[in-house]
Amino acid sequence: MALPFHKTYLSLCMLFVIGSGLWPASSSSSGSITTEDDVSSYVQDACSVTRYPEICIHSLSSYSNTARKDPSKWARAGVSVTITEAKVAARYACRLKTRNSSRGRTRVAVSDCVELFQDTLDVLHNSLYALRNITYDSSSSSSLSSSVVEDIMTWLSAALTNEDTCLDGFNAAGSEDWLRGKDAGKGIRGLRDRVSKASYMTSNALALVNRLASSGSRN
Repeated sequence: MALPFHKTYLSLCMLFVIGSGLWPASSSSSGSITTEDDVSSYVQDACSVTRYPEICIHSLSSYSNTARKDPSKWARAGVSVTITEAKVAARYACRLKTRNSSRGRTRVAVSDCVELFQDTLDVLHNSLYALRNITYDSSSSSSLSSSVVEDIMTWLSAALTNEDTCLDGFNAAGSEDWLRGKDAGKGIRGLRDRVSKASYMTSNALALVNRLASSGSRN
């Protein structure tokens, strides 16, 4: 599948796509009245399949009124908020690299993270594009195209691997800056926190796509 987002970044530290776009969080597709209990129930049900449900509920609650019980919309929402969080981590990594305050293996780890997040944002955008244009098997009006869903799951798994690899780089770098209490060490801690959060949200997005694959049909 040829996708327009893949490898579109000239340089991660020079260019970020503004906004991932999904839909107005406060809008309702049906125009019907939705109670607060309904909204809470929708997001809790959607997030029940994720590994980090509290993060899922916090990040996706604003989509409840629109996504409701539609697994396709929840999957799109999950990837959309993951893109936003990945950009936060990527910008932070770029700032650390630009400051050039770390040394040795830690400096290499920061540079590696910048490159890894460039690829991560590419595959996340590919995933969102595919979810927006998801197709169904020609033999059935309601069956999801398994090849498309498999592509999305592969991309999200790649993003998760990239994030884990970024974190592993700092474990390998050891205590060069980390345990010395230097500004560089504080910066690395901040980056690890942001990468970890992006990783949790990527895991949640993958779970939501898995649920979409399991549902296998239009709503």
